[in-house]
Amino acid sequence: MIRKGIRPRFRLGFDLPGQQNRFRRELPFKRAWVAIIILAVFDLVFLIPAIMTFQQAVELWTKPDDLFNLVAALFITFWLVGWSVAPLLMTAILAFLLFGREVITANPGRVDQFFGVPFFGLWLQYDPAKMRNLRLEIPPKKSGKSWRGPHAAFDYGANTGEFGSNLSEAEVARIKNQIEMTTGTTIRSGDATVADLQGDWAPDKLTSALGDRPREAVTLAKSEAAPVTLASPSSLILIIANLVPVAGAVFWNWDLGHVLVLYWAESAIIGFYNLCKIIVIGKYLAILAGPFFLAHFGAFMAVHFLFLYTIFIKGPEGWNSGTELGDVTKMFMALAPALIALFLSHGYSFLVNFLGRKEHASRTIQTQMSEPYGRIIFMHLVIIFGGGLALVLGEPTPVLMIVIALKIWFDLRSHLKQREKG
Repeated sequence: MIRKGIRPRFRLGFDLPGQQNRFRRELPFKRAWVAIIILAVFDLVFLIPAIMTFQQAVELWTKPDDLFNLVAALFITFWLVGWSVAPLLMTAILAFLLFGREVITANPGRVDQFFGVPFFGLWLQYDPAKMRNLRLEIPPKKSGKSWRGPHAAFDYGANTGEFGSNLSEAEVARIKNQIEMTTGTTIRSGDATVADLQGDWAPDKLTSALGDRPREAVTLAKSEAAPVTLASPSSLILIIANLVPVAGAVFWNWDLGHVLVLYWAESAIIGFYNLCKIIVIGKYLAILAGPFFLAHFGAFMAVHFLFLYTIFIKGPEGWNSGTELGDVTKMFMALAPALIALFLSHGYSFLVNFLGRKEHASRTIQTQMSEPYGRIIFMHLVIIFGGGLALVLGEPTPVLMIVIALKIWFDLRSHLKQREKG
């Protein structure tokens, strides 16, 4: 929904009672005790398994003596990270319901409204010359504003602002007089002027991150950037990075299992940069979206690695034996040149395309969180196809070359297709 007309200025900041303000009034803040009790119960229900899982994770991390225990520790830790988002969010809301406060301040030329917990919260700044019809409003029951009870309301452009809870008409009149005396501006009555209703609200960071991005802004971001082609630097770097496994197969005797583990590690690299993208897109929302993505992606990657290592590195004859972590470390050390090349390749694309070409202008948190899973589907297809073909042919080298060629084709196709989307 696009809102029109003038809008207040928003910012997160501190509320320090010692700050110099000509007028300051702490307003009554209605406590919804029924909602507080219900939320506290739900918060406790979510906290109990989080605490128990934390204890289990600590126990596993004290003795990660083999690969299975390490994967179990990683899986539980990632699960805990994702699960903890809910109780942390509920605890924050509970703290707001218990300790929330609302403050109105006025200085010459401005009126500020604070909404948050002691010392920190959201500030809204209004121009008193554009405030209209400051009045007492009694909301109907079961409405979105009923929690306030009788409160002050005023018109601002095409929209309405509210403040206070359980106020009387006399209190609203006193606040109005004090604001007018402090700002030197009379809060007028009547309809909005033409100027007050002109212009669309620019999307704020919250709605933009969740998906409300204007089509004009997306089109402009695309038009300002040169198209990415097969000859673009990011495409060429991607091809070179993907050719490193060929050198590994020729000079360092890498087999199909090593290449598949390398591609698993590349998925982890993509997950890392995807988390960076979520942070760029979501800003403050990344505090919630980031851990949630890290939880489900990290847990899946941990189990996925155990499956790959067991099937393609150890083989059927080693399924009944443990895996020393030293062996896993040596394998990744051998893959280090390719890992560095892939990390730099994806890093270059992140800097040049996602940031430089402003691809983030057309992305949302929802679409960005799901983006890496197309690659995981490809990995499963490669495992099924490559493993089956190796069993049929009995000679892994041709299969390895086919897998590498398919991987290069898939990466280039995805790379160019993502650039087309913006």
